[in-house]
Parts: sequence; C-alpha cells; structure tokens
Amino acid sequence: MTVNVKVSMQEMVDQAYAEIETIDVDKAKQLHGKDDVVFVDIRDIRELDREGRIPGAFHMPRGMAEFWIDPGSKYHKDVFDADKRFVFFCAAGWRSALTVQVAQKIGLENACHFEGGFGAWKADGGAVESK
Repeated sequence: MTVNVKVSMQEMVDQAYAEIETIDVDKAKQLHGKDDVVFVDIRDIRELDREGRIPGAFHMPRGMAEFWIDPGSKYHKDVFDADKRFVFFCAAGWRSALTVQVAQKIGLENACHFEGGFGAWKADGGAVESK
C-alpha cells in the first residue's frame, strides 16, 4: 500500500523561507537600479497590467522558472547567465520564495527575494510604472 504524504502550500513556503535569503523592502529599494542587480518579476502578466511594474524588472512567469533559469534547457534565458544578484518578487512573497528555492537548486546562487513582494514595494512608495 502506498501512503500519500500531503504537504500544504504553507509548509512548502515555510521550508523555502528556511532555505533562502529574504530581504526587506527597504533593502530591495536600495538595490533597485544598480548595475549588478536584476529584479525578476514572477507575477502573471495580468497582474503586471493591472497593478503596474517595477521599472527595469525582468518579467518571468512563475511557471517558466525552471526552464528559463536552467542553462541546460532549450528555453534558457541569457539574463540568468549574468554575474549579478537576482532579486525575485511576486505580489506578496510566497511565489517568489518558492522560485528562489528552485533557482538555487538549479544553481543560481546569488538569488534572494523581498518580503511582501510588489504589494509591500508599492505601499512603501517604491517606483512603479504602468503598462
């Protein structure tokens, strides 16, 4: 008999938080615009269109993370070859925590995300551009 072990979404997010670097929105604002930093927005395109974007952020749909980050994938994006720090974010921080965990497993070592995601960025007066 096979036993299925269920792991909740929250348990997965908590595990990711235990393994990755999380910075606060103030630190994210300090890093924004630096030449050696790439902001990676993993929100759905509809969220970007509805809520706005952080200027200069690279958009990568969450579902493409493994494929775009892995240098062995035929879908790999060159942006992830750069010797830079990668700051991932989503709407609130859960998806980006999971994405950073995956990115690090693939080998993207200099990756972090910021607490509260785009919602925190916007509430703290971070720069936002419309479509």
